[in-house]
Amino acid sequence: MARAAIGARAGVVMVVATDDREIADHACAAGCAAVMTDSAIATGSGRALAAALAQDDPPRLVVNLQGDSPFQPEGALGAVIAALEGGAQVATPVIALDWPALDALRDHKTRSPFSGTTCVRASDGRALWFSKAIIPAIRGEEGLRETLPRSPVWRHVGLYGYTLDALRRFEDCPPTTLENLEGLEQLRLLELGIPVMTVPVDPPRFDSSGIDTEADISRVEALIAQYGDPTPT
Repeated sequence: MARAAIGARAGVVMVVATDDREIADHACAAGCAAVMTDSAIATGSGRALAAALAQDDPPRLVVNLQGDSPFQPEGALGAVIAALEGGAQVATPVIALDWPALDALRDHKTRSPFSGTTCVRASDGRALWFSKAIIPAIRGEEGLRETLPRSPVWRHVGLYGYTLDALRRFEDCPPTTLENLEGLEQLRLLELGIPVMTVPVDPPRFDSSGIDTEADISRVEALIAQYGDPTPT
């Protein structure tokens, strides 16, 4: 993932932000800069802000590639940066699920209900909500399956881009009730009235839906064994 991020766009500087010395040492051994951050920071977004502010010249834009979503769709990083450069305060990728992919997500959630996040979005791409539940509910699904090639469900990809100002506003506000209930930090942004622009991307070579549980680890290990490591070298 680090190599893909570094090569995705000119001018991108990759820094691993962690509160774990073993992770920091591994990143440095792999040739990537690392910043040790306060273990009291509760979110990946907060850790990304701490890493940005630790730089001699804090960047105007900050992109947070989360460690629990290592298999990013090709082009996702560039699409997020392009959205920020186009005026978005926050941007994040989403994948349109076809019907088999929706069926697979539903099946996966019978075993890991808090693995995988879905998104409902406005016609202009603004995120309306994110949830660990599969949203929206689909009335008349049987008929829609006969007429539409894709389901109306979008799956969120764990990659965020922010302006530094939006990220500061996020971290200055305490976690919200709905954020805590869902376990999704991006809900704090929506509750603060900060618009989140979603950018559609193609699915990765295999779709892991995030790594949040022991069952997710086993599933991803099985996918790598079957298809090989999809991370570009």
